[in-house]
Amino acid sequence: MELYLFAVVVLFGLAVSDLVVGVSNDAVNFLNSAIGSKVAPRWFIMIIASLGILLGVTFSSGMMEVARKGIFHPEHFIMSELIIIFLAVMLTDIILLDLFNTFGLPTSTTVSIVFELLGAAVAVSVVKIIHAGQDFSELINYINSAKALAIISGILLSIIVAFSFGAIIQFFTRLIFTFDFENRMKRYGGLWGGFALTAITYFILIKGSSGASFLSDETLNWIQTNTVFILFINFVFFTVIFQTLLLFTRINILKPIVIIGTGALAMAFAANDLVNFIGVPLAGFKAFTIAKQSTGDPLFATMEALRAKEKADTWMLLLAGFVMVVTLWLSKKARTVTQTEIGLGRQDEEGDERFESSALSRVIVRMSLSLSEGFNKITPISLRSKINKRFEQVSGQKKKVKEKSAFDLLRASTNLVVASTLISFATSLKLPLSTTYVTFMVAMGTSLSDRAWGRDSAVYRITGVLTVIGGWFFTAFMAFTVSLIFALLIYYFRLPAIILLLLFAVYFVVNTFILHKKREQEIEAEEVEHEAVETSPDAAFEKIIFNLDKYLKRIEGNYEDTFAGLAKQKREKLKTASKDAKKIEKTANKLVGKLLNLLHMHGAESEIEISPEILSALKESSRRMRELNKICLTHVENHHTGLLENQLKELDDLKKIFNNFLEMIDKAVVEKNIKLIPAALAKGTDVKDFIRHLNKTQLKRIRKGNVKTRQSLLYLSILSNTKGITDQFIQLGKGLEETKLFK
Repeated sequence: MELYLFAVVVLFGLAVSDLVVGVSNDAVNFLNSAIGSKVAPRWFIMIIASLGILLGVTFSSGMMEVARKGIFHPEHFIMSELIIIFLAVMLTDIILLDLFNTFGLPTSTTVSIVFELLGAAVAVSVVKIIHAGQDFSELINYINSAKALAIISGILLSIIVAFSFGAIIQFFTRLIFTFDFENRMKRYGGLWGGFALTAITYFILIKGSSGASFLSDETLNWIQTNTVFILFINFVFFTVIFQTLLLFTRINILKPIVIIGTGALAMAFAANDLVNFIGVPLAGFKAFTIAKQSTGDPLFATMEALRAKEKADTWMLLLAGFVMVVTLWLSKKARTVTQTEIGLGRQDEEGDERFESSALSRVIVRMSLSLSEGFNKITPISLRSKINKRFEQVSGQKKKVKEKSAFDLLRASTNLVVASTLISFATSLKLPLSTTYVTFMVAMGTSLSDRAWGRDSAVYRITGVLTVIGGWFFTAFMAFTVSLIFALLIYYFRLPAIILLLLFAVYFVVNTFILHKKREQEIEAEEVEHEAVETSPDAAFEKIIFNLDKYLKRIEGNYEDTFAGLAKQKREKLKTASKDAKKIEKTANKLVGKLLNLLHMHGAESEIEISPEILSALKESSRRMRELNKICLTHVENHHTGLLENQLKELDDLKKIFNNFLEMIDKAVVEKNIKLIPAALAKGTDVKDFIRHLNKTQLKRIRKGNVKTRQSLLYLSILSNTKGITDQFIQLGKGLEETKLFK
């Protein structure tokens, strides 16, 4: 029994860790609307969310049954077997969720716990069947297949339902209020506010109350009996309050709706998802307690008692809530996950996109455009015109959304009302509906209706959404597989397996922490590098100089690393250089975007002038640099013969001349001395002359048959791309001469 007592202690230790990694991922579910719309300072939003969590955990008691009997039939297992299942589940959950947190991808803690329980239970059940000499068809007696199928179906159905509800409700909401909703709010705002808060009240306080650990049966019966009366009173009360505020004050009623909705959604999250973090350890503790109280050998005590309903102690739920709140305030990974969802739903099409386009996203956009054209043909022009007018943003509104928030308060309120309604309803039915699936798909649905996915951003946003959804299926597969393997290891190797898996989990979490910190530093460096300066033209000039200096130095360093890797046939060094070239290309695109935004931001009266040659030179030089890296890496990865010694010597000489040219351009930029530009351009001409000489030399080798075909192709491609990069930087220098950049 000592081993299993130790295992129970480990389970509770893992529960704390699971709370940390789980909240870091699930925080996006209730923070994205408030933070994306910037309804209030971040600290105030966090306080509201914290209060919502603390209240919500007391509503989650009824959900704890899922971990005890939702996926398997406990009466067919003994205590030791259930402890093995629960240990495998918790270890898998921590590793899997921490992996998603590190890369900023929202995933479902509900899906992970369900498939982990399923995987571990299947592993132990199969072992029992083999030892008993039974047929594998007996597996159905161990696994609660009907309940598991209902849970999985409900989770998958939530994707479609949440997206559809979000899109439909946002469409009609925007149709009524438009983007210029301030004036229309005075007419219909009271009704919208009354409906929004009544819906939240119904599903949180009425439907969700059945799981509350602090409400007596008499209180629950009274609430259920008087549901209609309570709803009517709420609707009248909130409608009158909001309409009065609109008529006699200048308060924006959407702010309290979003703030209250954030707290409500945090409550729904805590009520629905707390089982994912502490349900398993509590079930393990209960199994251990039942075994100790049994009359026979506790190691072989059957667990049919786990089928009985039991509410968790309020103090234990609150303790878990406090851990969640502390994590919410301190976790940097939670911010990373939040930024992903906000970025995919932001109204502004311009600027950086985290995800690149994919073949599937391009197909979806093409199909959508075709459907849109077909719909336009059968829709009267007058109706189409009226609808389009309701969805138009005037320039002032675009600028406001762009500079202050990712989307407006109207969409934020819809996100919260729809998501909290669906999640709380699922909680009331004891269905572990995925809060991540619901909130994410609602946010994507409202984004679609708001036309945030325009032709300039749709392929990137859809790729992002597909990546996240693909991650959800990956979650299910990995949760089942890893939990199954862990359960088998613990079953056969007991204490050594537990210790080794614990050490592996610690090692994994520490390494992902280091990786996330490194990624965070890179992102922060890019944000500083490309920060838009709005204060004055002089400050803007300084920022341009800073960015150009950084860019030129990165190109020079990458060129050096590429040739070092090629000369020594070092595949890893070339892969690193290739990844860096990809980042340089993204950096160039971001820099061009920021420069264009800078021109737009300061307006026609500004002294800022940026030559188009500078913009095209930045984009083309980075593209050429990436192409050069790709050619060199492909040659080495295919294990082709390396370049000849005299070819490498010639390229080394070229590298020195080329880098000297870049240094002269960079010196002119850093010193803001336009007089240095002509000398730099002359050096660029020298580079091109030297490349022409090398081309002639290579042709002589080819005629004499002294070089292989692939060596020639590689060498000539390097010369061609180097010439292309040189041409672009000559163009950059000429652009600097024409631009009022140096004062």
